[in-house]
Amino acid sequence: MGEWNDLQSWAQAEVAATVAALPSPLAAHAQFLTVSYEDRPGRALVREGYDPDLLGLFIGPPMAHPEESPLPPQIVLFLRNLWDFAEGDREIFREEVRTTYLHELGHYLGLDEIDLAERGLD
Repeated sequence: MGEWNDLQSWAQAEVAATVAALPSPLAAHAQFLTVSYEDRPGRALVREGYDPDLLGLFIGPPMAHPEESPLPPQIVLFLRNLWDFAEGDREIFREEVRTTYLHELGHYLGLDEIDLAERGLD
């Protein structure tokens, strides 16, 4: 299994590369989002009904409605779950970090699950 520091380093590099590759208007919005890295969803999230195998989560208000939540918008990536999903393959891990990040960014931009699936981000 990947060591935590390696997983976090690889994920941070992939998120940075993904943001850098975005078209300028999207990159400008993405730069305002905090990305945090956690092991797996905690007990509180699981009790709320989230899948313990969750790969990522968008928290806070969507870009168009910042007044909907007192929390700042952020993306959480669950690195151990991403690593498990990739079955220990570093390249698959990086690809899934990119896909999961873009999926959660889509939620920030106001896309729903159908919109994301149409874009191959499900």
